Amino acid sequence: MNKNFINGRWVDASDKAIYKHYAPADLTQITGSWPKSTVADVQHAIETAKEAFKSWRKLTVYQRAEYLRKALSLMQQRIEQIAAVITAENGKTLNESRGEIASAIKEMDYQINEGIRLGGEIMPSERDGVLAYGIRVPLGVVAVISPWNFPFNVPCRKVTPALITGNTCILKPANLTPGVGAAFVKLFDDAGLPAGVLNFLTGSGAVIGQALVENPAIKAITFTGSTEVGMGINKAAADNLTRTQLEMGGKNPLVVLADADLEIAADSAVLAVFACAGQWCTSTSRAVVEEPVYDRFIEMVLDRVKKIKVGKGTDSATTMGPVCGKSQLEDVLDCIEKGKAEGANLVIGGKQIKDKDLANGCFIEPTVFTNVTPRMFIAQEEIFGPVLSVIKAKDFDDAVDIANNVKFGLSSSIYTNDLQKALTFVEKTDVGLTHVNIPTAVKEPQLSFGGVKLSGCGIPEAGHTGVEFFTEHKVAYIKYR
Repeated sequence: MNKNFINGRWVDASDKAIYKHYAPADLTQITGSWPKSTVADVQHAIETAKEAFKSWRKLTVYQRAEYLRKALSLMQQRIEQIAAVITAENGKTLNESRGEIASAIKEMDYQINEGIRLGGEIMPSERDGVLAYGIRVPLGVVAVISPWNFPFNVPCRKVTPALITGNTCILKPANLTPGVGAAFVKLFDDAGLPAGVLNFLTGSGAVIGQALVENPAIKAITFTGSTEVGMGINKAAADNLTRTQLEMGGKNPLVVLADADLEIAADSAVLAVFACAGQWCTSTSRAVVEEPVYDRFIEMVLDRVKKIKVGKGTDSATTMGPVCGKSQLEDVLDCIEKGKAEGANLVIGGKQIKDKDLANGCFIEPTVFTNVTPRMFIAQEEIFGPVLSVIKAKDFDDAVDIANNVKFGLSSSIYTNDLQKALTFVEKTDVGLTHVNIPTAVKEPQLSFGGVKLSGCGIPEAGHTGVEFFTEHKVAYIKYR
């Protein structure tokens, strides 16, 4: 049986309770049993992290970086081992899992260096003989609540800046991907990270996640997941003035103008919709297409969708795996039914795949709706699955209005060869991350990542803001003559 990691030891839940995880590619297969942690386990982890913080914060940033670089080196050596765990628990193809780890390596390397570069500022004082300066100091014990869709990359880009800046950390993985979280933590354990600096708890978000959020000893909470859960975290954390960093849902538009290179636009749409079975927070879920090229764009997308090979992630021929679990399967199928009921035209897909060796898994046909109107459910709500809604726009201004007229604001993209329209779109698009002639899902570690409206709250992740979130400002005035 698998275990929690508290105070440098792998341990059972305090009451020995467990839950079982089932493979999304075959729900008859159990991937492992995991501790169903209690509030007492949370308190134990917090007290451990508080004690470890006393010594961890005293290390120089270079000493802390040495531990993290050892973990990074191990990560580079274990790509295949970790990829197998991601594919088993999440369902994505092995190539997609390898890609997630490759991205995580870049994120970790960048954040280690950002921590080393993190400095303060010296400012002139109005008083003679006074040195005035500001520095950044760690917060204390922080909590990382990570998602199941990118269960390795996200902890990497959150835990790394937390630790390099001198904080101690408690990681709570999503219930659907506990083994990936454990594989991540084991890198630090094997790298010799001091006991208590990084702790790991599995179990119910309603129990241990809530206990973390409500505990005043937790100085910051970084969360990636649904908007509903994120808003609940923000409300609960406010009682203790605990800072939060929330990366939540999206309804990301890909706008295609009449002058666009349709081959590139169609390639990008299919990639951003159906990679990882559509389970990216930045995946394309809406294509907003100018009327003159609407029909042709749909034809080109359908040609590409028909070539997608749905199957188990371990099969080298597979290009799209299952969605991540029974609940996710049911939710996506329910959204598809709502689209049909509202009158959208289902032109391909829309059903669970039950053929042969896929019958016990969570496989959904790649799905495309046309004749979608902007106020339909499938044009407004996050589906988080392999479903594309194609919406017709009269012109550029109409396309921008349609793209912005949702409650989310995470990512967007426009395909055009008109520089004026491209830059105007960048100016007007109501998101935290935008692209021109690049898919909606693209991000790089050197720039911050976060959304607006109901897609994000707090200091964004990644880039320089990754380390800033985990530090507090301190200002000093020193009279020396």
